[in-house]
Amino acid sequence: MPQYLLSIYQPDGTAPPEILEPIMRDLVALDRDLRAAGAWVFSGGLHSPSTATVIRARDGDVLITDGPFAEGKEHLGGFTIIQAPDLDAALDWGRRLAAASTLPVEVRPFHHDTDD
Repeated sequence: MPQYLLSIYQPDGTAPPEILEPIMRDLVALDRDLRAAGAWVFSGGLHSPSTATVIRARDGDVLITDGPFAEGKEHLGGFTIIQAPDLDAALDWGRRLAAASTLPVEVRPFHHDTDD
């Protein structure tokens, strides 16, 4: 079955507890629904971009630098990998994730063999 990446983009900074608590409840409920439907494969939240290390290959050498690859006001905050029969089903899960998180969600298919 095809797999899809649901990426959550969040603004820099931390939301206050009174905003974050209902969001976390909704995300826990969505996670439960994903698992019950057999759609959940893996998910995880990420530390802030300031914890990132960027590795670049250049001219036969490797350069390692601190910080995010790109500066911006939003960053990848977490992701969920799901399996779904088609893009429409994946988009339905993406809509639910956007509603639960109140944040933008990007849905992208993984490359897969056509024999799956």
